[in-house]
Amino acid sequence: MKYDLKDTYIVRFNQKETEIAMTTNNLQVFYGNKQAFFDGNMQFPKNRITALIGASGSGKSTFLRSLNRMNDDVARVEGQIMYRGIDINSRNINVYEMRKHVGMVFQRPNPFSKSIRDNITFALKEKGLKDKVEQDRIVEESLKGAALWDEVKDDLDKSALALSGGQQQRLCIARAIAMKPDILLMDEPCSALDPISTLKVEETMLKLKERYTIIIVTHNMQQASRVSDYTAFFHMGHVIEYDKTKHIFTNPAIKATEDYVSGNFG
Repeated sequence: MKYDLKDTYIVRFNQKETEIAMTTNNLQVFYGNKQAFFDGNMQFPKNRITALIGASGSGKSTFLRSLNRMNDDVARVEGQIMYRGIDINSRNINVYEMRKHVGMVFQRPNPFSKSIRDNITFALKEKGLKDKVEQDRIVEESLKGAALWDEVKDDLDKSALALSGGQQQRLCIARAIAMKPDILLMDEPCSALDPISTLKVEETMLKLKERYTIIIVTHNMQQASRVSDYTAFFHMGHVIEYDKTKHIFTNPAIKATEDYVSGNFG
């Protein structure tokens, strides 16, 4: 079924009432001469979870990876990505410094081939933190934040590769939040996990939103409805509809969105 891509509904927030963590203005992404994402104008409320849904190839991950410059070496990204009044898509931005504020957790767990402790302290040491007591405090705080502390507190010097897939993913979340980001990007963080591990990661996200703004790409409609406050539906490189999650799943404004969430899409 073909849909009119001009037929869209994008919620806009009253910034006097809702604090916005990040905004994109006319964001567009090109792989060579091929445009993969068009005209992204979105606002992400602070301390909320926003889910990005849509079929494979709809532009979700391309958009997400643009938000902390992960596309720099593979694509051309045009438009603005506004964070704290600064366009982080501008050329004079220190990308490595920016990623301390906009962290990312990837689809498959990717712990370092180091101990559990070193996975978290490695970046802290690189940043110049030498105080062992402070390192240990951040390790404990981060692992508690990722709901992993009770499972590993007696094994911090064991290899992270010995952990289960779900534990490794939560370790990657702990590693990201150890840097104290404001925004946490998650690209299908549960796609490689079993249902029990998925539930633990979802519970972790719900706790983390008290301190962080989370933007998650997911193919799992149930996951989007369970954990997110807002949902954006992507189709063919466009944001078709962006609204409160309850509206997207119970009373969408656009036919394409209704078809997708009801399983009648394609």
